[in-house]
This record gives sequence, structure tokens and C-alpha cells, in this order.
Amino acid sequence: MRKLRDEQKGGIFLGIIALIIIAVVLFFMYSLKTDRVREIVEDEKTIKMIMLVEDDDGDEVFSTLVFYDPETTKCASYNIPAYTGSIFESLGRTDSLAAVYKNKGIDVYKKEVEKMTGITIPFSIVIKMEDFVKITDMMGGMRVFISSPIDCISEEGERWLLPSGAVNLDGDKISVYLRYRTEDETDDDILDRYQNVVVAFLTNLHDNRFKIFDTNNYERYGSCISSNLSESDEKSLLKILSEVDAESVIRQTVTGSYRTVEGNRLLIPINNGDFLKISVEQTANMITASDGNAAGHVYVLQVLNGTSIDGLAGKTVKTYRDASYNVMPADNAPPTDETVIIDYIGNETAAKKIGQLIRCNNIRDATEEEVEENSRKASVDFTIILGRDFAGAR
Repeated sequence: MRKLRDEQKGGIFLGIIALIIIAVVLFFMYSLKTDRVREIVEDEKTIKMIMLVEDDDGDEVFSTLVFYDPETTKCASYNIPAYTGSIFESLGRTDSLAAVYKNKGIDVYKKEVEKMTGITIPFSIVIKMEDFVKITDMMGGMRVFISSPIDCISEEGERWLLPSGAVNLDGDKISVYLRYRTEDETDDDILDRYQNVVVAFLTNLHDNRFKIFDTNNYERYGSCISSNLSESDEKSLLKILSEVDAESVIRQTVTGSYRTVEGNRLLIPINNGDFLKISVEQTANMITASDGNAAGHVYVLQVLNGTSIDGLAGKTVKTYRDASYNVMPADNAPPTDETVIIDYIGNETAAKKIGQLIRCNNIRDATEEEVEENSRKASVDFTIILGRDFAGAR
């Protein structure tokens, strides 16, 4: 056998050293690789994500802000109608969020939603309708409730047919369920359908999690979803979401008044968006309560009518319930000139936020006698007494 020359030995030695260096570098690269999703969850405790489905023309079908707390496994879906309007800096005009998405894309859309809601939203996923159809079929369909059979014709001549009852719809039927419109439907009816689909999606994610996140299967599901994450982080996000308690998803939607701006019918959030910010914050807080009632997070309110206007307190109760507060049934109080908020728990910050919704700055701490009486009867955190000066929440 021929002996290796010294230079050959040196070359082999250098080659071995190079392989060792490469192995060490790869080891450290793998060791230092971080899971961005889990880092954010550990830091913020909750997942905040925009989920948007778009049609074949690239227009928004629906968009929802998903809150999820992995510790409690509770989730909230905050529907953001496409026709929600504001003065959008990205467009330089008053328009709808649908226009923001159509003209600027999901990243700018997410930033505008962050401004409107007052929170940071780390994650976004977009699913095209054709891919939503595919993923529905791969999940074995989506179960929704339809109160009465649907048999109508679209403006394009497409016939929409859906059965009634609690039915499992395949991908094509889910597409119809999202797109059909009848003359007697309200905006709330349509938004309720969108919420039903979000809940069905989360339910299927949970029920099929072992199949979906199998190494050999996920690529098929992941190919239907576009997100602002890497493939591995996207999988991590959906895997965390798959542990959701889908049966107790909290449903909320943007509320406001309708205005027509340059021919477009827009939903303008109440109080220049202050109501929306408070409502979103309250909704996010609700899912962190392990006992399900968010005690200490979502405050219990009492609204009393100190005016002669019937139904005024009832309307105010609805305003606060829409903002995710726990509110006792409305009641009457002795006549009073001034609206006042009585704080039983000494939380000035929370009291001011409650006052913002009805434009009330008149806040005072409860007296010892009021605290004692409250503990015996109502056990509320704040009492709102409406006076003759009350101008309403809107």
C-alpha cells in the first residue's frame, strides 16, 4: 500500500477540521434558532392575530381579530367589518378598511387596525377563498347552523342552495355560506355568519390537530395559508391555537353609526374610536380569566336612570355590554341634575375609561356607607347614575 505523502495527510487533516467547523456552526445555528411565536406568547401572554379571507378578485370577504390565551385556552373573535370607516393615513382620505386592504395589502391594513384598536397585533394570516375551500374539505367540512333553507339567485345568476339546521358544509358550500345575500338580511345577520365560520375553523383546527400537524401532512394545510411568519413559526402559531376551547369563543364586532362618504356606506366607530379601543381591551381581558367571568379584569357596572326619560338606562346598559363590560339590569334612581360615576374600588383609571363611553368626567369615590350598602346588595365595581345633563353615548 502506498503511503500518503505529507501534503495529502495535511489536506485530509484540513478537510476534517473544516467538517468539524461546519458541524459546530450548524449545531449552534440550530441551538440558537428561536421560536418567534412562543417568545411573543411568553412575553405578552396572549396571541393577537388578524385572520382575513379574500375573494377571487382580491377583495376582503371578512376579517376578524383573534385573541387567544394559551393558559386558559379561551378565545375571542372580534369581527372587523370590511366597511368600517375612518380617516386612513395610508390612503389620505376617509374610506373603508376594505379599500385599505385592496390598495395597500395586509401589512398596511394591519397597521391601520392597530391604530383603530389601540393594540399591537403581531400576527396576520390571509386565506384566499379557493384555498379556504380546499382547507375546509381537508378538514372534513365545517359545521354551522342555518335557521332556514337558502334558495336564491346572485346578481351574476349563480343559484345559492343551502339546507337548514346544524349542517356540515363542504368547501364549496362554505363558499356559498359566506357569499350569499337575501333581501331580508341585516348587516348583523351577515356578520354573524362570518363569526360562525371563524368558530367552525377554530373547532376544526382543534379536532383535527393531530392530523394537521403531522410532519407528513402540514405542508398541504400550510400551502393554503399566507402569513407574516416563516413556515416553522406559522406552524407553531396554528399549533398553539389548535388547543383552543372552541365551544366558549367570545364574539364581538365593531359598533358605530353609518355614514355615506363619497357614495360609500361606512360604519364609523362610536366616540371617534374611543369606544372601540375600550371594547377591544375589555374583550382581550375577558379571555385571561381562569374562572370564566373575568373578575378583576372586566368590571361589573350598575346603570341607574335619574331622569324622566324612559329606556335611557337600558340603552346605556347595551352600550356598556357592547364594550364587553358585565352590566346589571337597568334600574331607577332619585331624580338628579348631574350624571355621576361612583367608584367603589378606588380605580381612577378604570373609572375614566368607563366615563369616556358616555362623555362623563364627573367621578367620585363611594362613601363608606355606599360601600357597605353595595357589598350587601349589588356588589358592583362602579355605579353610573344618569342625570338630566346626560347627552348619551353616541
